[in-house]
Amino acid sequence: MRLVTVVLIVLLALIQFPLWWGHGGWLRVHELQQQLDGQQKKNADAKLRNERIEGEVQDLQSGTAAVEERARYEMGMVKDSEVFVQFVSPSAAANAGASTAVANTSTRGVMSAAPVRVVPNPESRAKPDRKHAGKKGEKEKGAVAQR
Repeated sequence: MRLVTVVLIVLLALIQFPLWWGHGGWLRVHELQQQLDGQQKKNADAKLRNERIEGEVQDLQSGTAAVEERARYEMGMVKDSEVFVQFVSPSAAANAGASTAVANTSTRGVMSAAPVRVVPNPESRAKPDRKHAGKKGEKEKGAVAQR
C-alpha cells in the first residue's frame, strides 16, 4: 500500500510539472500577459501620437495660421508691418560666448525682468512688390534730376 501511494504522488508531480513550468504553463501565460499589457500601452501611445500628427497635418493643409506659426517660431520670420522684439536675460547675454546650451533652450512663455532689445527696422524676408518698383524708381530718378 505504501508503494502505491508513493507511485501515485510521483505521477501526480510529473503531471503537474508541465502545467507550471512547461511550454504554455501558468508562468509562461503570466509572462505573456505582461508583454501584452505593455504592447497595448505602446499602441495606445502611438495612436495618440498619430492623432496629434494627423491634426497638425490637417491644420497645415487647410489654413495659413499653422504655417505662419511655424515660420515665426522655427525660422524667425516677421511680417512687414511688425517689429521684432527679443527678450534677453542678463545671465544669458554674459554666458552667450561661453556656452551654446543657453541658446538652444526655449524661453517661450517665460517672463523675465531682463532688458529689452528692440530691432528698429528689421529686414523683411518678403519678396519686393514688383508692381510699385517702377513707380518708386521713377520718383527717385525725378528727385535726382531736380537736385
